[in-house]
Amino acid sequence: MTTSRHIATLLSISTAITFSSGCVGDGAVGDEPVAQAAVALSAQSATFTNNHHFENSYRDDLVDDVRDYIAANNITPTAAPPPVSSELFALGQALSFDKILSGNQDISCLTCHHPSVGTDDDRALPLGTGGTGLGPERTGGHIIPRNAPALFNLHEFDTMFWDSRVTANGAGGFNTPAGAQLTPAMEAVFDFGIVSAQAMFPVTSREEMRGQVGENPIADLADSDFTGIWSALMQRLGNIPAYVAMFEAAYPGTDFEDMTFAHAANAIAAFEVSAFAAIDSPWERFVAGDDYAISYLQLKGASKFFEAGCASCHSGRAFSNFAHHNTALAQFGPGKGDGPTGTDDFGHERVTGNSADRYAFRTGVLVNIELTGPYGHDGQYADLRDFVLHYRDPVDSLLNYDITDHVDDPNLHGLLLDNSADVIANIDPLMDDVTLSRRGARLITYFLTSLTADSSRDLSGTVPASVPSGLPVAD
Repeated sequence: MTTSRHIATLLSISTAITFSSGCVGDGAVGDEPVAQAAVALSAQSATFTNNHHFENSYRDDLVDDVRDYIAANNITPTAAPPPVSSELFALGQALSFDKILSGNQDISCLTCHHPSVGTDDDRALPLGTGGTGLGPERTGGHIIPRNAPALFNLHEFDTMFWDSRVTANGAGGFNTPAGAQLTPAMEAVFDFGIVSAQAMFPVTSREEMRGQVGENPIADLADSDFTGIWSALMQRLGNIPAYVAMFEAAYPGTDFEDMTFAHAANAIAAFEVSAFAAIDSPWERFVAGDDYAISYLQLKGASKFFEAGCASCHSGRAFSNFAHHNTALAQFGPGKGDGPTGTDDFGHERVTGNSADRYAFRTGVLVNIELTGPYGHDGQYADLRDFVLHYRDPVDSLLNYDITDHVDDPNLHGLLLDNSADVIANIDPLMDDVTLSRRGARLITYFLTSLTADSSRDLSGTVPASVPSGLPVAD
């Protein structure tokens, strides 16, 4: 349509000039310059038409190439999440935003995954219990060792947490830090698999939500006493009549006194998978068959993404294989108690006990990545293109990493670990398969913006005005 209008405009101008040449006077004066202008405009129109035809032909070739990559990687449109009853959704929404689930009643599950900042917190590393505010404006509180991942399309996830410490065990149950304390009866409540299982655990973390010994009765329980922590939280909820009514409405036929925290976690999962489904991006429309759903630059970036080898790890509908890789990212923050000083984080090795998994973290999900920076398991890069460029030469990138260039929080600048040699020694050989130029990184960044769902740009409607505990929703 744009082409037709452009050509029509040129031809109209040409016609007008040609017509006006007859008004100069018997064609004796002014005819030659006007005629030359008309010829020039006609030539411009022809050149534009030829160039547009070439670009269209090249675009068609790119479409074919990208569709071949899609077929080869078995990418199909993302399915909608499982249906959720309005009662279960309402319960999960309330629990997700209610600080009643934290030991000191000062932080909610979604404080670090708030819809107003893309279901993460826009910080390199989150600030947990003891802090105030949201997102980049949050201050105080315990520094959490790993970046807060976004919550989009959780129904597509195979594992949970950066180190995949929550997984399905293949026999209908789950591998989790709680071991046998997560009973078969609890697991039977989980309608949303590992998403429900994951929601059992942030409330047990001292730094994230529970607090320190001496601060509250739940924090006084032993770290290994998952049963006691979950029971204490259900007792809290049971003291609020509105919650009892909401639980029994969400689970008809079951009395509140017969429920466990698994029912709360399952409701939180129900809210998350329903509220944060992201299945209406330009890329999803392209995969479904609309050749013009993504721009020319995004199309070129998609071709480069697959050509460069990015899909070796960023595969499937979520653009993650949910496997673990050491991609030579810098380590900083308080750590997870690893290494000589206890400030290191050995990643997936903490789950497997295998030193080959040291510094390996789960492949990041790319859905809505435009909205979910900073990037990396520690939020190592604030800028998306800088993050993509890291994979051009991960070793050189790590050795020359300047935290002050990439991390906005000055409180983290002094927490950069001097362990580059150890990280490089265990780098994933797959990094050698990535072939990327600076121009390629720019194109891939364009492509990644096509993964942003239209419905995810404004999630304000997912935040409740109030919660049954009466605690403030706003931070």
